[in-house]
Parts: sequence; C-alpha cells; structure tokens
Amino acid sequence: MEAKLIMDEFSIASKESYQNKDLRVLNESDTFAIFDSHGDINFDHDGIQGIYYGGTRYISRLVLGIEGARPTILSSNIRENNDMLSVDMTNPNLGSDESFFAQGQLHIKRNTFVKNGACYTKLMLYNFGKTNLETRLIVRMDADFKDIFEIRGSTRSNRGDSSLFRAVDDEFVKTYNGLDGVEREVVVKTTPQAEFIESQGIIFNVSLLRGEITQLTMAFYFRSDDAEEHEEISYEQSLSELEHDMSKERELMGNIFTSNEQFTHWLNRSKTDLLSLLARTSTGLYPYAGVPWYNTAFGRDGILTAYETLWIAPDITRQSLEFLAAHQATELDPKRDAEPGKILHETRKGEMANTGEVPFSLYYGTIDATPLFIMLAGAYFERTGDLETCKKLWPSLEKALNWIDEYGDLDGDGFVEYQHKAENGLTNQGWKDSFDSISYDNGDLAEAPIALCEVQAYVYAAKKSASKIAKSLKFEVANKLDTEAEELKVKFNETFWDEEMRCFVLALDANKKPCRVKNSNAGHTLFTGIATQENAEKLAATLTSVEMFTGWGIRTLGLDAPRYNPMSYHNGSVWPHDVALIAEGFSQYDLQPQALKLVTAMFDASLFLDMQRMPELFCGFARRDGEGPTSYPVACSPQAWSVGAVFMFFKACLKINIEASTKTVLFNKPSLPDYLDYIRIDNIYTADGSIDLEINRHKSDVGIVVNKKPDSWSVVIVK
Repeated sequence: MEAKLIMDEFSIASKESYQNKDLRVLNESDTFAIFDSHGDINFDHDGIQGIYYGGTRYISRLVLGIEGARPTILSSNIRENNDMLSVDMTNPNLGSDESFFAQGQLHIKRNTFVKNGACYTKLMLYNFGKTNLETRLIVRMDADFKDIFEIRGSTRSNRGDSSLFRAVDDEFVKTYNGLDGVEREVVVKTTPQAEFIESQGIIFNVSLLRGEITQLTMAFYFRSDDAEEHEEISYEQSLSELEHDMSKERELMGNIFTSNEQFTHWLNRSKTDLLSLLARTSTGLYPYAGVPWYNTAFGRDGILTAYETLWIAPDITRQSLEFLAAHQATELDPKRDAEPGKILHETRKGEMANTGEVPFSLYYGTIDATPLFIMLAGAYFERTGDLETCKKLWPSLEKALNWIDEYGDLDGDGFVEYQHKAENGLTNQGWKDSFDSISYDNGDLAEAPIALCEVQAYVYAAKKSASKIAKSLKFEVANKLDTEAEELKVKFNETFWDEEMRCFVLALDANKKPCRVKNSNAGHTLFTGIATQENAEKLAATLTSVEMFTGWGIRTLGLDAPRYNPMSYHNGSVWPHDVALIAEGFSQYDLQPQALKLVTAMFDASLFLDMQRMPELFCGFARRDGEGPTSYPVACSPQAWSVGAVFMFFKACLKINIEASTKTVLFNKPSLPDYLDYIRIDNIYTADGSIDLEINRHKSDVGIVVNKKPDSWSVVIVK
C-alpha cells in the first residue's frame, strides 16, 4: 500500500512527452523555460511548456499572433552556446482584397533568452513587401503559478489566490498569494510601450515603410517574497551579462578537440549543457541535476557529475564539495530523513516544499551521497593536491565518516543499509529510488532495511579516500580507515558475489536475503576498486552479454528478471551516467575492450539524439538496425550526470590519471576507438600552470605529444 502511495505521489505523470523534438529548452540557474518551435508557450493544464523560476511555473501561456493568425515558421534553433532560442518566421496570407497582406512580406526574427529571475524576447521586424505595412502583433499570455510537483502530476486540494493580469503604469502585472504565505509576481515590460487589453493580451501596433526594420522587446521579471530580488535591466544589458558569465564559466573546463567532428560536437554540446546547469549559490557554483523535473541541487547527482568531470574541471568539484559541506545535516529529524553528518538528497524551492506537501525543502533521504561525498573529496585531493581545501573540509568529512558507522550501519553487520523514516519520504534511497526498483528473483519487492551492493563499494572507497587525506594531514585515524576498508572488501566479495549469476547481487534485505537479479549497480563496484580482479572479469562478461547490453548501453536490470521492463524508470532502461561509471570501472581493471565497447555504443546513440544531447535515460530495447535508441518520454534533458558522462568515457579510453602528489599526468596503457585518430586537450589545470597535449592513435599503440606543461610536471605514457 505504501509503495502505491509513493508511486502516485512522486512519479512523473505529465502526459506531454518531454522528448518531443519540437520543444526548445533554455536554462540558467533557478530559471528555465520550455517553448515550442515557434518560441510560444501553449497552455495545457497537463502540459510542461512554460517559464519556471524557483520551482514554480510563472508563465503558462505566451502565444504570438499577427492579426489573430499564427506566423509561419521558417527555422527554429537553440544557439550552439545554449544561450538563446532563435526563431525565423513570416506572415501567412492575411486581410481582405482591399488590404491584402501577402504571405512572406514580413520577416519576424524572434530571439529569446533566460537569465536567473527573468526572460527576455526581442522581435525584429523587416518589411520585404512592395508596399508599406500596418498590422498588429498580439501576445496572449497567462501565469498559473503552478508548483513543479503539480506539473509532474501531484494533485492538490487547495491552491492560493491569483489576480488577473493588469496594467500598472508602464508594466503588466499578475500576482499569486500562495498557501505558504509567499507572494509571487510576474511583471512584464515592453519597449516600445504596448497596449494591453485584458481579453486579448499585449498589443503592438506596427507600421513599417517598405524596406524598413524595427524591433520590439518584452521582459518578464519573476519576483518572490522568499527569493533574492533581481535587478530589472534591459535586454541588451542582460544579454551582455549572460554572455560574460558564460564565457567566464567556460574557463572552468579544459578544451578537447578530436579528428572526429561528431565526437567533438558531442563533447562541446555536453560541455555547454553542463555549464548551463551550474547554479550560483551562496558557497559557489553547483551543478543542478536537470531540466525540468530536477532543476535544483541534488547531492548524489552533483557529486557524480563532479566526479565525471574532475580530471578536466577540478574547480567544479571544489565548489560542489563546499556547497555540500555547508548543507550537511546537523541533527536528527525523521521528517526529513536527516541524521548528523548526512549529506543531502535534494533541496527544493516552491510552494509545495514550503508547506510540507512534499518533504524536499531540505531532504536527506539518500543512503549513498554521504560516502560519495568523502570519495569525491579524496579524488579531488589526488587530482589537485589542494590540502588547504581538504583541511577545511575535514570536519565535514569526519562527521560523514561518523554517520557511516553510527547511523548508516543499522544492524551492526558491517554493511550500510537504509530504511526511510519520513512519512512521505522516498522508500528506496539509492540511485535507483523508484518504489519498485529493488526486488528479489521472484519479482517481489525487497524488505527494508536494504543494503545495496554499490553503496558498500562507495563506503570502501570513502574510507580509502579519507585515509589518504588523513595521512597528509598527519591524523592517526588514517591507518584505522585503511584497515576498515580492507576488511570490508573481503567481506563484501564473500557476501555479495553470486557465482551462478557471475554478478554481485543487487542488495541484501532485512533478513540478509539476497536480491538475486542481474543489475547495473554491480558495475559501480569496479570504479571504486572493491571487486577482486577475478570477480571484475566475470562481472564484465555478464554486463556486456546480450542479457544486459542493449547495443546502446547497459540495462539497469537483466532480461530474465521478473520486473524487467525496458520502458521502466529503473528496471530495464539505460542511463548514460551508469554506463559511464561502469566503463571507467572496466578501464581500472584493464578491461579496455569492454570499456571501448561502451564508449562506442554511447557515441553511436548520441548521433540519433537531438543536438547530440544525452538525456537522463532512454528505454532499454535492443538496438535495431538503422534506428536510434527509444526515448523515455519524461527524461530530463539537459541532465547533469548524463551530459557529464562523455568526459568519463573519454577518461576511460585514455586511462588518464592526473596525480598532484607526483606532478604526473599518467596514461596507463591508453587505447582509442578506430574513429578517433587524433585528440588535442588544452588547458588541463594544475596548480603550477596548464598542460596542453596531443594524442595520436597508431596502428598498435597511442602516442603523446606535449605542447605545453609546467617544468615541474611530467607526462608519462605506459604502453
């Protein structure tokens, strides 16, 4: 009964497929917008289109018309740097015999972008006709102030009070007084000043001589009592600031170019998408999980995104660690599944979070974010040698380690388990957190407390990571952590390995009964190093078999599992970040052919995807000749750990490790797929200066050319 409640309340039930290629997405920090190809927002109670800010849909309708008719679309594109939607349109045939307005006389260039707390549109009009032109542009608009969870499908018995749009001086305003006591308001300003008629909307009267051009702008400002007020600045100034911010953020990541234009485009598309998801917080930048459902900070998602990109963008990791430390739980609070030292699952803004209708305003219902936080800190220290930051983080790392031992291991068996305490919290608290994602080999759902296989691997890596930092800080706890990690490794391989399946079991239940289904979680054990070499080789064969490998990636659940469904969220679908972590694990165990198989599969998939943008997940159907992967209808896109995956795939090919302690860039038996002959990597960050490299694939090996490096650093290739 409880599982049904969780499914009904938190599953995504929007009827509009988010994978519709006619949709256009813009996002910047706490603001994102979903338009159709015209740049319009078509009102539909169950639809997803709109402009959102702070977890609330402010604009629910925005439709441009010429004398009541819809313009004819010529082209519609998101610019390559992801900052603007650019639409070219013209007029249809309009008017009567006396005032006939022929199709194609008026060119309408519509540019739209979002900047946190605002959205801007410029309409550039050019009269290509043989006569002068007089017409009206009408913009019909509305604001429903729906919470993102309402858009997802949650039902509410009550809502706050909303006004109508009204003209106030030179502005058009609509307000909403929420049940949380917060007043939200949308303010619209136009240049030149437009007319406003309540039954029609905003009206621009346009008069153009033959060959004349003019422009109109609309600015939408979103205000909320519980959010920082953003300055109301012009279209030009706001666009200039946005471009400056994006240029600065691009410096966070090194640049990668390859001999394969499509692969390079995948890299650049992913970089641009990732940077667009970096939100500015009080502690620095943090990667929001994804648009539209998760445009907020998630602990697990942010950590794994930072881990995927650490080698090429270490400062994203530093700022992410500082954000998570600042939001670490300090007390027991069952309503939020919070315990001292625990790292957050997610934080939400919006009316339903504020009222407690959903528990996610600051929610800690995750079992894996805490060990992953420690693990990421250790990887960051190894990559950068930044002992000063790690010293500042050490109190948080200590609290996280204490949480593992005091609160994570519920029954004292040496494994970390979860069981939710929040009445309406998440039932499952690993990365596969749907209510039905953990099951036995007969299809029944597992009984909590549940110990997931990958979580034990994260704990192992966390203790090894913390030990390295502790040794550098000369803390005595280092040896104890090493010993505990090695003991866990032995016990884990003895307890979780299933020789018949040639796979680690998905989980142990409350009675230590194993969930004997083939699963992708098991692959996460490899990038942590907890698996023995023998088990790793057997597991790699299982994960790349027909039962688990679709031709596009690895299924979350094997074909023979009773709950297998390729159209499910977690029981048979393919998740790019999941596949990337497994590929990295293969490379660490010198299983390069298997790693390259996954890299190639995901690259092939990208070629069928709109803009080569890797979505949150896609369906787990087997690959069919001449067809791309099957979309999952409500998958987030862009989604941080999915667009970050390509950088982990790249690392898995090159087997690159950047070791600050020895000031070495090490390529340990790298290999490249046959469609990558040449790679250039510029601006690999080190504390002593940047490194530029060229990598060439030869018939039997790989060669490295060093174009620039600090004198104190070495580049080493092991063949």
